[in-house]
Formats: sequence, structure tokens, C-alpha cells
Amino acid sequence: MMQLSLKNRIALNYIINTGLLILVVFSAIYFSVKFTVYKHVDENLMIEIQDHLKEIRVENKKVIFMDAEEWEEREHNSVDVNPVFVQFFDLNKKIIEKSPNLKNETLVFHNGVEHFQLFDTKLLGNTIRQIQVPLYIKSKKVGYLIIAMSLSDSAKVLKNLFDTLLIAFPIILLMLFFIARFFAGRSIRPINEIINTSRIITKDNLKTRILLPKTRDELYVLSSTINNLLDRIEDAVEREKQFTSDASHELRTPLTVIKGTLEVLIRKPRDNKEYEDKITYCINEVDHLNVLVDQLLLMARFENQKLNINKENVYLNAVILDVLTLNSEKINAAKIDVILEAKEDFYIYSDNYLLVTIIRNIVSNAIKYSNEKGRILIQLKKEKDIISCTISDQGIGIAKENLESILKPFFRSDSSLHSQIKGTGLGLSIVKRMTELLHIKFKIDSEIGVGTTVTLTFDEKSQTFE
Repeated sequence: MMQLSLKNRIALNYIINTGLLILVVFSAIYFSVKFTVYKHVDENLMIEIQDHLKEIRVENKKVIFMDAEEWEEREHNSVDVNPVFVQFFDLNKKIIEKSPNLKNETLVFHNGVEHFQLFDTKLLGNTIRQIQVPLYIKSKKVGYLIIAMSLSDSAKVLKNLFDTLLIAFPIILLMLFFIARFFAGRSIRPINEIINTSRIITKDNLKTRILLPKTRDELYVLSSTINNLLDRIEDAVEREKQFTSDASHELRTPLTVIKGTLEVLIRKPRDNKEYEDKITYCINEVDHLNVLVDQLLLMARFENQKLNINKENVYLNAVILDVLTLNSEKINAAKIDVILEAKEDFYIYSDNYLLVTIIRNIVSNAIKYSNEKGRILIQLKKEKDIISCTISDQGIGIAKENLESILKPFFRSDSSLHSQIKGTGLGLSIVKRMTELLHIKFKIDSEIGVGTTVTLTFDEKSQTFE
């Protein structure tokens, strides 16, 4: 089956509905005219009946039906517009008298029809409207009277009207189809513009946007929605390009360092101590590279929306202690004093793996950027239904103007001033994304030379246990 275009489907649906409406209107016109015609004929017949019944009289014990002069009237002698036919019967239903315009024809008495009932019958193949009534003189039944009126002209009028409506109906539908098709084409023109614009949009050309219609209708909303979608796609592609560029740069740097170090080692023989130092340096760079790869893979899972959230009842105190245990060597090496203040046990309903990753990144940063023999304070508090976890350090701090930028991938605040501190610039961006996924409020405050405070806020109402 041939598939119609949207423009033709709109036009077709329009004329189907309109056609049904026109059909109802035409039917109403036809039957209204027919009713009016029949009503007029019936009224004339009833007048004729009443007139003829009044003219019946008895003279010399003989029933006189009509004066001779009456029979000579034109309406009874000629076949005029809706001519009237009159015929009298005796009690045995034999014809006594009839109007001259019947000539050699006679009206048929229908036994099955009730008296004074109007009905259609035939006379010489033509349709007539007929009525038959009994004749009474002084309450004595003396015969029957039949009066009929020709419907030929009325039938012609009705037939002409029917033929006109029948011919006009398809013509009107055809005209309406082309008119509807024309206006449908104008109405869906923005859709064609959307199609044409979409065809020229590629991954290398995401700047083109759909021209918004002047009228703020559904097509305007559709065009605006598609433009917003294109904005998000363009932004995602740009972020992907930037992420790929930054990731490749971050991966290339440690690999270049490792390669350069190994090349220096093989240029000439060296003593064991120098070999050991260079190999240890390369191992540290490999460790840094492993951390970077892990974080890049984690970020990629976020970007692809393939990270499943498996919520469970999590003991927050234990999570923090586990993270501190994992970082114990770094804490002891830097002689950092870590204090955990938790006056009670805190439980939340969340993803254990993601929560460990969040706290591990925050604690790792606090250790990394703390001064030697510094202090890290971790506080767990609860106020009404709100549980807060605050991690504060007394480290180098972050400039106020960089507080928003540090949440972007690969950004490191004043990295050139602290080149001895290794980092990927991905930790806090991962924390931000994870807290958004888990509906955890994340806030960071910092001041150069004073330290940094990170606050995680858990709303128990949104952490419903299952």
C-alpha cells in the first residue's frame, strides 16, 4: 500500500471529517425540502377533502356530489402543477362520479389503508399523493371519496435537488482536498525546514540551528526543543573533544617521563644506587599512570551513563575508618594528625562503592595538600533528619577564583607552584558527579594558606531504606 505524505494525510483526514459533515448537511437539506413539499401537498389535500365534504347534499332523495360548474374548473379539467383528482364510490365501492381530468383512468381504493391517511401510490406510472374518506349524510354512510394530487413536479424538484447535491458532493470534497493540501503544506513548512536543517548537521557541523517559526505554536516548541537538543549535543561533543585532548596529554606526560628516564639509564653503565633511584622513580610514575587510567575509566563510565547504582544500608563511620586505613602510610609519612569526631553511629542508604570513592578522593586530597605535621579533622553530625560529614585540612588552600574551576576535569589550582605534588585533576570532578548521582549535597570552602573544608550533606528523607 502506498504511503501518503504527511501533507496528504492531513488533507485526507480533513476532507473525511468535512465530508461526513457535508453529507449530514446535504441530507438535512434534502429531507427538509422533501418534508416541506409533502407537507404542502398534504395541506392542500386536506383542504380539498373539507371543501368536497361540504359540497355533498341530497336533492329529491338523490345524493349530489358536485355542481357541474365545479367539474369545469381548470384544476379538475387540466393537468396543471400538482393537479387534483377526485373520485366518488358507493358503498359497494363502485365508481359513481370522477373528475374530468381522470379521463379514462380511475383511482384505486386501497382497503388496507385507514381513512384520512395520506399515502403515495401510482397513476399512469406517475406518483400521486392520495387520501380516502367515507361519506356521511345525516350520520348515514352513503359512499367513499378519494382525492389525489400529482407529485410529478414535486418529484422532479426533489430529484433535481438530489442530483445537484450528489454531483456537488464529490466536487466540493475534491476542492476541499486541494485547499486543505495547500494550507497543510504551508502549515508543515517548518517541518520541511527541520528536515533540511537536520540533513546538513553533522558531528563536524553542529553550529547550524533551525529557524524558529513566527507563531508560537507546537511547531515552534518542536523547533525550540530540537535546537536545545543540538545545544546539548554540541556541548557534549565539545566536552568529549576537550576530555580526549586532556586525557591524551595527561597520559602522554608520565609515559614520556618513563621513556626518557629509561633512555638515560641505557646510555652508559651506572652504579646500583642510581639504577635503584631511577627505577623507583619510574615505578612511581607507573603508579601515577595507573591512578590516572582508573579515574579516566571511571569518568568514561559517567559520560556513557553506564554506571549502575546499587543502594544498600551503609555504615558511614566504618567507611571513613576504612579510607583512613587505606591511606595510613601516607598519613604516617607526612606525620599528619587525623581526628575523627563521631558521637554516634551513622547509617545512610546509598551506594557503598561510590561513597567510598567520594570520601577516598576527598581524604586523599586533604592528605596530599596538607603541610607536614598538619591536622585533618573529620566530623560526623546529625541535626534533625540531616547528616553531615565535614573533612577539614590545614593545607595550602585554594584561591577563591579557582573554587569552581577545580571541579572541572584535569584542572589543578596553581599546579606550577606545587609541581612536587602529583595529581591528575580528576578527583574533585569525579566527586561532584558521584554526589549528583547519589543526591548528596557537596560544598567546598577554602582559603590560601589556611586550608580547605569539604562538606557532604545527606538527607535521611531521601535516603529511604528498602
